[in-house]
Amino acid sequence: MCCEGVVRSLKYSILDRTAQLGTLVDKGKEERRRGKEENHLRRRARNLRQKIHPAASPDRMPLNAGDTGYDSVPGPGLSASVGASESSPLLIPEPEPEHAHRWQPLSRVELEMVAGGPGWRKVRCYLVLLFWLSWLALLATSIAIIMMSPRPVAEPLRWWQKTVFYQTDLLMEAQTEGTGDVSALCEQLPYLRSMGIGTLILEGLFVKDVSPLNLTAVAERFKTLAQIQHLLAECNKAGLKVVLDFCGLNLLGPQDAEGTSNLSATHALRFWLEQGVAGFAICDTDAACSEKTLTEWRGVFKEFSSQEEERIVVVKQKQDVLLPLNNVTLVDVVMRSILPSSPHFLSAKEVAVAIETRLQTRKEDIWPSWTVGGKASQNLKKLLLVLMMTLPGSPTVQYDKDIDQTQNVSLDTSSSHRVTNGSDTHTDTEKTKRLAVALFTSLSRSRAREEALLYGSFTFLPFNSTTNSSSNSTLASPSPPPILAFLRSWGCVHFLILLNVGPGFHALDPAWAPSLPVAGVFVSSTGMDRLGSMALNTLVLQPHEAIVIKLFETGSYS
Repeated sequence: MCCEGVVRSLKYSILDRTAQLGTLVDKGKEERRRGKEENHLRRRARNLRQKIHPAASPDRMPLNAGDTGYDSVPGPGLSASVGASESSPLLIPEPEPEHAHRWQPLSRVELEMVAGGPGWRKVRCYLVLLFWLSWLALLATSIAIIMMSPRPVAEPLRWWQKTVFYQTDLLMEAQTEGTGDVSALCEQLPYLRSMGIGTLILEGLFVKDVSPLNLTAVAERFKTLAQIQHLLAECNKAGLKVVLDFCGLNLLGPQDAEGTSNLSATHALRFWLEQGVAGFAICDTDAACSEKTLTEWRGVFKEFSSQEEERIVVVKQKQDVLLPLNNVTLVDVVMRSILPSSPHFLSAKEVAVAIETRLQTRKEDIWPSWTVGGKASQNLKKLLLVLMMTLPGSPTVQYDKDIDQTQNVSLDTSSSHRVTNGSDTHTDTEKTKRLAVALFTSLSRSRAREEALLYGSFTFLPFNSTTNSSSNSTLASPSPPPILAFLRSWGCVHFLILLNVGPGFHALDPAWAPSLPVAGVFVSSTGMDRLGSMALNTLVLQPHEAIVIKLFETGSYS
């Protein structure tokens, strides 16, 4: 045990001595390092002094004279005593130039501190407030515009107000085909429906000297009544309605001494209504065109009418003034003629006067249906079609061989077998028919989808043009305007219809209608050769041309 204690004590003493020696060694190293740094500083100071005073006298005492310290050399002729010695003062070196400050992005904490400052917070609050105020202002402006803008509201149209009537003569159809029946007309029904025709007015079904109460007379004329019933069934399948023409027929039959009819027409009406007939047409000169008779008919119609399948009465106006009815609801449609009846063809001047008269003296008591009526030249045929399809009311188109499918088929057959060195008559005729079909289809489809053409307002636009007249023509009647125009408007959509009845070219006067928009889009024209956008100030109408233009901006004529 004693030995172990001695060994342990020796061990501890050795460790203490070792630690002391390490401490002394570290102190020596630190002193040497400091001495080296002092010497380095002295040398730098001496070099700087020599640079500053290069011509100093040699008898000056050096900086390290008398310094007996570390790394000091005693000067010549001087004692090394402390009192007779002079130490060199230490010079502080000039600081080294600092490097240029480099930009560094802000950290997340710094950004949060900056964003949360009072200045930026105010700006942010002001921007948010300005955004919501602007949004509310735009919303209020939109609501004000909607409330102040005109909101046209029209009653829903009945089927006869939206349809296109096609008037054809059954007897003429049968004689044209040479078959003596109506099978050819049955084959054309899908074709007519595809062109936009909605209702057929069948003429020639009854003999004028035979009362329609005698149904056997109809059967004898068309061989069998089953053909007519088959035609009505095919029309229903094709989506076409049928109106029978009773104009000029004696519907009341023989009368007794008291003036009352001993035969009732209600039996015949019920028979045809059961076959699917949608209505009947009479003339204003017929004896049946009276309130008493029409009231009886209305009672019969109620038995077969519904909201989708209403039965109607069409009155053809033959006189200049329609006889007034106390109850205008007894008549649904009044068919009026644009041109007056005449045994000869009307001139362009007479047609222009008739059209202008109709445009300025329109009646709105009963829903109108427009037809050509009088005779006009072939050049004005397409112009009158455009006029009928764009006037307020339901157009009634007469049978036309140019849009007849059987005529077009026969044309195609003959043209495929004609000789190449022959004339171009067939080619021109075929082109004319195709243009007629394209024009009719374009007008019917535009009328079906455009609200302005269906029930939009009508505004006649007088065309003030300068005409050359001699001084001695003051007693003559003023010539009609070469161009007729009217506007159909609904809301912010306008349709401008221009009619050049004359045989010459005419350009529009820029001051003619300054409130109308200058630009527009062509919808249809008689030549079917105008497409795309247009400008009124550069438009030139060709002879006997009619143009339909769609305008989008609102003018003073709305």
